[in-house]
Amino acid sequence: MTEQPNVVLIHGAFADGSSWSAVVEALQSKGYDVTAPQFPLFGQVMSALGADTANVVGLVYIAGFGLDEGESIAALGGDAPPAPALANLIVDEQGFGRLPEDDFVSHFAADVDPDNAKVMHAAQQPVSMSVFDDIMGTPAWRSLPSWYLVAANDEAIVPDAERMFAERMGAETVEVPSSHVAMVSHPDAVLELIEAAARATASARA
Repeated sequence: MTEQPNVVLIHGAFADGSSWSAVVEALQSKGYDVTAPQFPLFGQVMSALGADTANVVGLVYIAGFGLDEGESIAALGGDAPPAPALANLIVDEQGFGRLPEDDFVSHFAADVDPDNAKVMHAAQQPVSMSVFDDIMGTPAWRSLPSWYLVAANDEAIVPDAERMFAERMGAETVEVPSSHVAMVSHPDAVLELIEAAARATASARA
C-alpha cells in the first residue's frame, strides 16, 4: 500500500499558519503528517519552488496567485484599481503592508464570523511590498500536477484571475462561494481537494 504523502500548508499574505487550523486537524485525524509553518512574507513560496522539487508530488492552490515565468503580481493588475480587501493597505517605514481591521473583516475574510476574523486580523503577518514587483522564474506548476480552489467571492484576488491561473495550469479545479480565506470558511472543501490530490499522486507513485 502506498504511503500517504506529507502535506505542507503554505499561508499567504496577511495571514499566518493558524489560518489552516481546521484543515490541519481534519488531515491529522485521517493520518496525514501535516506541517503549517510560519513563512516570512518576502516573496512567492509554492510557485517559486521551480523545477527542482524532487520531494514534491503535487500542488494544491487555495485562491492563490499562480504566476507564470516573467510575471509579477503588480503587472498582472495593470492599471485596474486594487481589489476591495487591498484598497487601504497600511505601509510602514520598512515597506511592509498590512490590512486595516475593517477591510480585513469586511472584505478579506468576509464570510468568517466577525469575532474570529478580528482574531485573524490581530495575527496577520505584514507582507513586504516588494513581493508585488518580484518577477517569477520557472514556476513549479509547469512540472507538477496541480489542483486549484477558486474562491468565487474573493475580494483580495479577482475570481476571474483565479480561474485563469487554474486553466493555464491545467489544474483540477473546484469553485466555492468563499472569501479569500476558504481554508477558514470552507475547510471541508479545502480538505476534499487536498485529499483528491493525495489520492491522485499516490496512484501515480504506486
